[in-house]
Amino acid sequence: QVQLAESGGGLVQPGGSLRLSCVASGSINSVYSMGWYRQAPGGQRDLVAYRTTSGVINVADFAKGRFTISRDDAKNTVYLQMNSLKPEDTAVYYCNFKGVVVGTLVGDFWGQGTQVTVSS
Repeated sequence: QVQLAESGGGLVQPGGSLRLSCVASGSINSVYSMGWYRQAPGGQRDLVAYRTTSGVINVADFAKGRFTISRDDAKNTVYLQMNSLKPEDTAVYYCNFKGVVVGTLVGDFWGQGTQVTVSS
């Protein structure tokens, strides 16, 4: 299986910035994509952004112009730079991994989540 270690969440004022990191480890054969989703209290889990190994990037409308996703393939790491944060960005942010892991034909894995709170 793959383990996803997330970090970088915290409390920030509106207009502030945070940088989330997620490091994948384990018996990984290949990576299709890594990205971020978020879930607010009482809400559903929504896509924030993802990036495939081939370079395709998908970013949610609410994140365009404010959030930037990047990957370091050599380190199996994905980052989410979040600028101009708004209170409505408050949520638990989850790292997502899609790829091939030893013992599986296809895998879709999630991290534990890191809390992002935007409040004055």
